[in-house]
Amino acid sequence: MTRFRVELIFHGDLPFFLHSKKPRLERELAERTSVKDVIEACGVPHTEVDLILINGKPAGFEKILAQDTVVDVYGPGSDQLTHFPENRLQVLKIRKFVADVHLGKLVRDLRLLGIDVSYDREAEDRKLVEIVAHQGRALLTRDRRLLMHSAVRHGYFLRSQHPFDQTVEVLRRFDLASALTPFTRCLRCNVELESAEKEKVLGELKPLTRIYYDRFRRCSGCGQVYWSGSHFEKLEKRIQAIQAALATKA
Repeated sequence: MTRFRVELIFHGDLPFFLHSKKPRLERELAERTSVKDVIEACGVPHTEVDLILINGKPAGFEKILAQDTVVDVYGPGSDQLTHFPENRLQVLKIRKFVADVHLGKLVRDLRLLGIDVSYDREAEDRKLVEIVAHQGRALLTRDRRLLMHSAVRHGYFLRSQHPFDQTVEVLRRFDLASALTPFTRCLRCNVELESAEKEKVLGELKPLTRIYYDRFRRCSGCGQVYWSGSHFEKLEKRIQAIQAALATKA
Protein backbone atom coordinates (compact mmCIF):
# COMPACT_ATOMS: atom_id res chain seq x y z
CA MET A 1 0.00 0.00 0.00
CA THR A 2 1.24 3.51 -0.80
CA ARG A 3 2.30 5.45 2.27
CA PHE A 4 0.12 8.40 3.19
CA ARG A 5 0.25 11.32 5.59
CA VAL A 6 -2.16 12.24 8.38
CA GLU A 7 -2.08 15.72 9.85
CA LEU A 8 -3.67 15.89 13.31
CA ILE A 9 -4.76 19.12 14.98
CA PHE A 10 -5.60 18.84 18.68
CA HIS A 11 -7.80 21.64 19.99
CA GLY A 12 -8.50 23.02 23.46
CA ASP A 13 -6.42 21.44 26.21
CA LEU A 14 -5.76 18.19 24.34
CA PRO A 15 -2.11 19.16 23.63
CA PHE A 16 -1.69 18.46 27.37
CA PHE A 17 -1.34 14.79 26.35
CA LEU A 18 1.17 15.35 23.57
CA HIS A 19 4.89 14.92 24.14
CA SER A 20 5.65 18.13 22.25
CA LYS A 21 2.68 20.01 23.78
CA LYS A 22 2.20 21.50 20.31
CA PRO A 23 -1.30 21.18 18.80
CA ARG A 24 -0.23 19.94 15.35
CA LEU A 25 1.30 16.56 14.57
CA GLU A 26 1.99 14.64 11.40
CA ARG A 27 2.02 10.87 11.05
CA GLU A 28 3.08 8.86 8.02
CA LEU A 29 1.23 5.57 7.73
CA ALA A 30 1.75 2.53 5.53
CA GLU A 31 -1.51 0.68 6.21
CA ARG A 32 -5.20 1.36 6.76
CA THR A 33 -5.70 2.45 10.37
CA SER A 34 -8.68 3.55 12.44
CA VAL A 35 -8.69 7.19 13.48
CA LYS A 36 -9.03 6.04 17.11
CA ASP A 37 -5.75 4.15 16.91
CA VAL A 38 -3.99 7.09 15.29
CA ILE A 39 -5.23 9.52 17.95
CA GLU A 40 -4.31 7.24 20.84
CA ALA A 41 -0.88 6.58 19.33
CA CYS A 42 -0.29 10.30 19.87
CA GLY A 43 -1.06 9.85 23.58
CA VAL A 44 -4.66 11.09 23.72
CA PRO A 45 -7.15 8.60 25.27
CA HIS A 46 -10.42 8.18 23.37
CA THR A 47 -12.31 9.17 26.53
CA GLU A 48 -10.92 12.70 26.06
CA VAL A 49 -12.22 13.05 22.49
CA ASP A 50 -15.72 14.41 21.91
CA LEU A 51 -15.59 15.35 18.24
CA ILE A 52 -13.50 14.24 15.27
CA LEU A 53 -13.53 16.06 11.95
CA ILE A 54 -11.87 14.32 9.01
CA ASN A 55 -11.25 16.79 6.22
CA GLY A 56 -13.89 18.96 7.85
CA LYS A 57 -16.55 16.25 8.19
CA PRO A 58 -17.56 14.56 11.48
CA ALA A 59 -16.52 10.94 11.97
CA GLY A 60 -16.60 8.22 14.59
CA PHE A 61 -13.68 6.40 16.20
CA GLU A 62 -14.08 3.48 13.79
CA LYS A 63 -13.40 5.58 10.67
CA ILE A 64 -10.54 4.07 8.64
CA LEU A 65 -7.80 6.33 7.31
CA ALA A 66 -6.23 5.23 4.03
CA GLN A 67 -5.08 8.41 2.28
CA ASP A 68 -3.72 11.89 3.00
CA THR A 69 -6.03 13.32 5.63
CA VAL A 70 -6.46 16.26 7.99
CA VAL A 71 -7.95 15.26 11.35
CA ASP A 72 -9.25 17.86 13.83
CA VAL A 73 -9.71 16.52 17.36
CA TYR A 74 -11.81 18.30 19.99
CA GLY A 75 -12.38 17.53 23.66
CA PRO A 76 -15.57 18.06 25.69
CA GLY A 77 -16.40 21.72 26.19
CA SER A 78 -15.10 22.94 22.85
CA ASP A 79 -17.05 25.72 21.15
CA GLN A 80 -16.92 23.73 17.93
CA LEU A 81 -19.25 21.13 19.45
CA THR A 82 -22.24 23.44 19.04
CA HIS A 83 -21.94 23.09 15.26
CA PHE A 84 -22.10 19.27 15.40
CA PRO A 85 -24.55 18.43 18.23
CA GLU A 86 -25.42 15.03 16.70
CA ASN A 87 -21.82 13.91 16.35
CA ARG A 88 -20.54 14.06 19.91
CA LEU A 89 -18.58 11.03 21.04
CA GLN A 90 -18.87 11.50 24.81
CA VAL A 91 -21.76 11.55 27.25
CA LEU A 92 -21.56 14.75 29.29
CA LYS A 93 -23.87 14.08 32.22
CA ILE A 94 -22.61 10.85 33.73
CA ARG A 95 -23.62 10.34 37.35
CA LYS A 96 -21.73 7.18 38.40
CA PHE A 97 -17.97 6.78 38.65
CA VAL A 98 -15.18 4.43 39.66
CA ALA A 99 -11.81 5.78 40.80
CA ASP A 100 -8.43 4.09 40.73
CA VAL A 101 -6.49 3.28 43.89
CA HIS A 102 -4.49 6.52 43.92
CA LEU A 103 -7.50 8.84 44.25
CA GLY A 104 -8.76 8.22 47.79
CA LYS A 105 -8.93 11.90 48.73
CA LEU A 106 -10.82 12.78 45.57
CA VAL A 107 -13.27 9.97 46.30
CA ARG A 108 -13.91 11.34 49.78
CA ASP A 109 -14.66 14.80 48.37
CA LEU A 110 -17.04 13.47 45.73
CA ARG A 111 -18.89 11.26 48.20
CA LEU A 112 -19.11 14.20 50.60
CA LEU A 113 -20.93 16.03 47.80
CA GLY A 114 -23.29 13.09 47.27
CA ILE A 115 -21.65 11.73 44.09
CA ASP A 116 -21.75 7.96 43.52
CA VAL A 117 -18.11 6.78 43.35
CA SER A 118 -17.03 3.15 43.56
CA TYR A 119 -13.59 2.75 45.16
CA ASP A 120 -11.45 -0.15 46.34
CA ARG A 121 -7.90 0.42 47.57
CA GLU A 122 -6.97 -3.09 46.42
CA ALA A 123 -8.57 -3.00 42.97
CA GLU A 124 -6.25 -3.87 40.10
CA ASP A 125 -6.64 -2.45 36.60
CA ARG A 126 -8.56 -5.50 35.38
CA LYS A 127 -11.12 -5.06 38.15
CA LEU A 128 -11.58 -1.37 37.35
CA VAL A 129 -12.22 -2.16 33.69
CA GLU A 130 -14.80 -4.80 34.70
CA ILE A 131 -16.63 -2.30 36.90
CA VAL A 132 -16.70 0.27 34.09
CA ALA A 133 -17.99 -2.28 31.58
CA HIS A 134 -20.60 -3.95 33.79
CA GLN A 135 -21.87 -1.02 35.86
CA GLY A 136 -21.78 1.75 33.26
CA ARG A 137 -19.48 3.93 35.35
CA ALA A 138 -16.97 6.49 34.11
CA LEU A 139 -13.37 5.83 35.11
CA LEU A 140 -11.42 8.52 36.98
CA THR A 141 -7.65 8.05 36.79
CA ARG A 142 -4.25 9.53 35.96
CA ASP A 143 -3.30 6.40 34.02
CA ARG A 144 -3.86 7.27 30.37
CA ARG A 145 -3.14 3.73 29.17
CA LEU A 146 -5.96 2.46 31.35
CA LEU A 147 -8.34 4.94 29.70
CA MET A 148 -7.29 3.59 26.30
CA HIS A 149 -8.63 0.12 27.12
CA SER A 150 -11.28 -0.82 24.55
CA ALA A 151 -13.80 -1.72 27.29
CA VAL A 152 -13.59 1.74 28.87
CA ARG A 153 -16.34 3.72 27.19
CA HIS A 154 -16.33 6.76 29.47
CA GLY A 155 -13.66 8.25 31.69
CA TYR A 156 -11.56 11.25 32.56
CA PHE A 157 -7.85 11.85 32.99
CA LEU A 158 -7.27 14.16 35.93
CA ARG A 159 -4.94 17.00 35.02
CA SER A 160 -4.12 18.09 38.55
CA GLN A 161 -2.45 16.03 41.26
CA HIS A 162 -4.22 17.96 44.04
CA PRO A 163 -7.52 16.52 45.40
CA PHE A 164 -9.31 19.88 45.66
CA ASP A 165 -8.53 20.81 42.06
CA GLN A 166 -9.33 17.27 40.91
CA THR A 167 -12.77 17.53 42.51
CA VAL A 168 -13.52 20.76 40.66
CA GLU A 169 -12.25 19.20 37.41
CA VAL A 170 -14.64 16.24 37.69
CA LEU A 171 -17.62 18.43 38.59
CA ARG A 172 -16.98 20.63 35.56
CA ARG A 173 -16.22 17.84 33.12
CA PHE A 174 -19.43 15.95 33.87
CA ASP A 175 -21.63 18.99 34.59
CA LEU A 176 -22.38 17.87 38.14
CA ALA A 177 -23.15 21.24 39.77
CA SER A 178 -26.89 20.60 39.80
CA ALA A 179 -26.46 17.00 41.01
CA LEU A 180 -24.74 17.79 44.31
CA THR A 181 -26.47 16.56 47.47
CA PRO A 182 -23.93 17.03 50.30
CA PHE A 183 -23.96 14.77 53.37
CA THR A 184 -26.23 12.14 51.80
CA ARG A 185 -23.69 9.39 51.05
CA CYS A 186 -21.45 7.26 53.25
CA LEU A 187 -17.82 8.38 53.02
CA ARG A 188 -16.66 4.85 53.76
CA CYS A 189 -18.68 2.64 51.46
CA ASN A 190 -20.60 4.98 49.10
CA VAL A 191 -24.11 3.82 50.09
CA GLU A 192 -26.77 6.49 50.63
CA LEU A 193 -27.55 7.49 54.24
CA GLU A 194 -30.87 7.06 56.02
CA SER A 195 -32.33 8.93 58.97
CA ALA A 196 -31.85 7.07 62.26
CA GLU A 197 -33.69 7.50 65.54
CA LYS A 198 -31.41 8.38 68.44
CA GLU A 199 -32.68 5.50 70.55
CA LYS A 200 -31.55 3.02 67.89
CA VAL A 201 -27.95 4.26 67.76
CA LEU A 202 -27.34 5.08 71.45
CA GLY A 203 -25.14 2.03 71.90
CA GLU A 204 -22.72 3.34 69.27
CA LEU A 205 -22.36 6.86 70.66
CA LYS A 206 -19.83 8.32 73.06
CA PRO A 207 -21.24 9.86 76.28
CA LEU A 208 -20.93 13.51 75.16
CA THR A 209 -22.45 12.75 71.77
CA ARG A 210 -25.49 11.24 73.52
CA ILE A 211 -25.92 14.47 75.47
CA TYR A 212 -25.40 17.14 72.82
CA TYR A 213 -26.77 15.62 69.58
CA ASP A 214 -30.22 14.39 68.63
CA ARG A 215 -30.22 14.02 64.84
CA PHE A 216 -28.42 11.07 63.26
CA ARG A 217 -28.08 9.24 59.99
CA ARG A 218 -26.89 5.72 59.39
CA CYS A 219 -25.37 4.04 56.37
CA SER A 220 -27.60 1.17 55.29
CA GLY A 221 -24.52 -0.55 53.90
CA CYS A 222 -21.79 -0.59 56.54
CA GLY A 223 -23.85 0.76 59.46
CA GLN A 224 -21.66 3.83 60.09
CA VAL A 225 -23.49 6.50 62.11
CA TYR A 226 -23.19 10.19 61.21
CA TRP A 227 -24.12 13.38 63.05
CA SER A 228 -23.29 17.09 62.87
CA GLY A 229 -20.36 16.98 65.26
CA SER A 230 -17.32 19.24 65.60
CA HIS A 231 -16.02 18.05 62.23
CA PHE A 232 -19.20 19.16 60.45
CA GLU A 233 -18.23 22.83 60.19
CA LYS A 234 -14.89 21.91 58.61
CA LEU A 235 -16.63 19.75 56.01
CA GLU A 236 -19.14 22.50 55.28
CA LYS A 237 -16.33 24.97 54.64
CA ARG A 238 -14.70 22.54 52.20
CA ILE A 239 -17.98 22.10 50.34
CA GLN A 240 -18.43 25.87 50.15
CA ALA A 241 -14.89 26.31 48.84
CA ILE A 242 -15.47 23.66 46.15
CA GLN A 243 -18.76 25.25 45.11
CA ALA A 244 -17.12 28.69 44.97
CA ALA A 245 -14.31 27.37 42.77
CA LEU A 246 -16.86 25.62 40.56
CA ALA A 247 -18.74 28.89 40.09
CA THR A 248 -15.68 30.71 38.80
CA LYS A 249 -14.69 30.55 35.14
CA ALA A 250 -12.38 27.63 34.35
